[in-house]
Amino acid sequence: MGDDGYLLDNRVAAAGARLDALAAIFDPTTFRHIEALGIARGWRCWEVGAGGPSVPRWLARQVGPEGRVLATDIDVSWTDPAADSGVEVRRHDVARDDPPGEAFDLVHARLVLVHVTDRDAALRTMVRSLVPGGWLLVEDADSALQPLSCLDPRSPEEELANKIRTGFRALMTERGVDLAYGRKLPGLLREMGLLDVAADAYFPVALPACAVLEATTIAVIRDQLVDHAVATSEEIDAHLSAVAAGRLDLAQPPMISAWGRVPGD
Repeated sequence: MGDDGYLLDNRVAAAGARLDALAAIFDPTTFRHIEALGIARGWRCWEVGAGGPSVPRWLARQVGPEGRVLATDIDVSWTDPAADSGVEVRRHDVARDDPPGEAFDLVHARLVLVHVTDRDAALRTMVRSLVPGGWLLVEDADSALQPLSCLDPRSPEEELANKIRTGFRALMTERGVDLAYGRKLPGLLREMGLLDVAADAYFPVALPACAVLEATTIAVIRDQLVDHAVATSEEIDAHLSAVAAGRLDLAQPPMISAWGRVPGD
């Protein structure tokens, strides 16, 4: 990443509400994919870059006490509550640190690798951590496929929303985020030697949680938007007022889910 570090800093207070909004939007899709891969009691699962506790807790319920769930992140402040469900929470940088030293039936990462500078190293670490026949599920956004906040802008408020989203994307790019990463996932998984590779995309449009995600994301990055002249403080206030009033149909970039399994039984 660039010298300014991770743009969406999980150390700020608004990060918790932002992670909750992401869970509300994307958890159903994630759970559907994992269920389709055949998760069962006794499975050993590694949740990479867990962020909040919702996915690790759900995994723990699926695998039962016979199974195991490891949830890792470079900052586990918001992941720690998952420990009350029997999840092991551990600080870990998937691109830089050694693999956990055990084998898993499922490794999952959502909205993580786009932010990792050495994405190939992270993918290799995850693949090496799978048992023969184990499944890797990687889910990442592709903002370049759909870059707008409001898909059909007809008002100055909607144009302002798109202006802020465009500036946000520019700041992400400066920090090494690959805005077209999601579409690359199927090919990358095949290059890693995985079998039965497939993928699909989920495109949230005008969900209530999209407004929450927008407001909390702006709260996290507001100072940087102003400092980099993306928008004035007055423009941000006007945008947040329109979001709070429900006057905007806010979309999120498509999240592409790709999965494949390691050769073997």
